[in-house]
Amino acid sequence: MARQHERTLSRKGALQVLYTGVIRNSPASKLLEDGDIQCLDDPLSDYSVMLVRGVEEHIPEIDERLASISENWSVERMPIMDRNILRLAMFEMLYVDDVPTSVSINEAVELAKEFGGEDDSPRFVNGMLGRIARQMEAEADKGGAEVQDA
Repeated sequence: MARQHERTLSRKGALQVLYTGVIRNSPASKLLEDGDIQCLDDPLSDYSVMLVRGVEEHIPEIDERLASISENWSVERMPIMDRNILRLAMFEMLYVDDVPTSVSINEAVELAKEFGGEDDSPRFVNGMLGRIARQMEAEADKGGAEVQDA
């Protein structure tokens, strides 16, 4: 249980750094390097730092996936906080093997309740991540079928 709580706090810290980077028009990793993060009460955990760097490194792929499932919304038009919550959760879903997809989605919905840019942010985040999860399942099923055919 303690690890789960630590990761929840880590996600909050990472989200705050990602958001600050957008607001300041500066890469979040530069904020980390410069130690220029006044929005945080506590030092960032290693997990937070990994999330920030991972999201930043994979933004092109993450945003491409977001755009592919987003109906009537360009990624740039999404509220900044919602967009960063989605990026954070998608990074975990796609690149962090020890976090179940359902946990990433639930944590993202909780972040949206706390920090979301709109009243319907939790529902929006849940819907978008649900689509990504189904897309990932379909890709995994398809990948398994290709291996069997070989």
